[in-house]
Amino acid sequence: MTTTTAVKETVGTTAPGAAPTPRRTGRLRRIGLPYLLLLPALLLELLVHLVPMVIGVVMSFKELTQFYIRDWGSAPWSGLGNYKVSVDFDAPVGEALLHSFFVTVGFTLLSVGLCWLIGTTAAIYMQDTFRGRGLLRALFLVPYALPVYTAVITWVFMFQHDNGLVNHVLHDQLHLTDKPSFWLIGDNSFVALLVVSVWKGWPFAFLIIMAGLQNIPRELYEAAALDGAGMWQQIRRITLPSLRPVNQVLVLVLFLWTFNDFNTPYVLFGRAAPEAADLISVHIYQASFVTWNFGTGSAMSVLLLLFLLVVTGAYLLLTSRGRRTSDV
Repeated sequence: MTTTTAVKETVGTTAPGAAPTPRRTGRLRRIGLPYLLLLPALLLELLVHLVPMVIGVVMSFKELTQFYIRDWGSAPWSGLGNYKVSVDFDAPVGEALLHSFFVTVGFTLLSVGLCWLIGTTAAIYMQDTFRGRGLLRALFLVPYALPVYTAVITWVFMFQHDNGLVNHVLHDQLHLTDKPSFWLIGDNSFVALLVVSVWKGWPFAFLIIMAGLQNIPRELYEAAALDGAGMWQQIRRITLPSLRPVNQVLVLVLFLWTFNDFNTPYVLFGRAAPEAADLISVHIYQASFVTWNFGTGSAMSVLLLLFLLVVTGAYLLLTSRGRRTSDV
């Protein structure tokens, strides 16, 4: 026994300066393998996101206009000039950006709230077993599965003034309006954009909430029903508290997606969005590629990034503090 143990200890150790043993080499390989597997993804992330982000920050400090497109590095250095123009809310550029920001905030709050409400209601309803539930679940996920451009272009045809399906139903069939409405211009453009965003986004909330509901034991509902709790009391006392971690992530993801959404308003309205639906993503695009002032557009993008970072950090701080309080 003693001799065998001594031999094992001798084999498992190496003298200083000696070559590593196979056991130590295998341990090093196990430790380094995960980082080696993550290396391609990290390099791709660096190439696709971080490098353009750094370039955009550098561009925000330059007077980059159409005269320096071919060699943007030679554009004059403006310091904080582009930022001062963007946040000067008494000037036309800053006033337009502030208006776009408020429109985006209102649109995001309404869209995220409605997506969450509709998705949660549908997911809770789908927990009961009934004939055709599988087919209905598949139909609910169709808006999320469709390509964005295909779905939004379909809505463009539906919102047409003369022969669109929306005006045909509201005006010709239900007689809810005195005359066909213009949905893609004017104040109604905000409603049209909100409808398309909610139609496109609520299936994602439905999918996430439905997955979260699978982790709630059915015994809790059965015990609550035996104690006389109704459906609303079960939802308020069991479902919503159990879904709190899921909802915290879901609301944050929906907020970031909706606030940064560019494809929906761009396909719905084109390069020039109406004033009532002037989301900040399209506004920054217009400030960059329509007026050819890429320095100011880059400064607006950096300000938007900082705002989203602050909101995300505050949200995570509040939710983590609330989670610790509830656990105590």
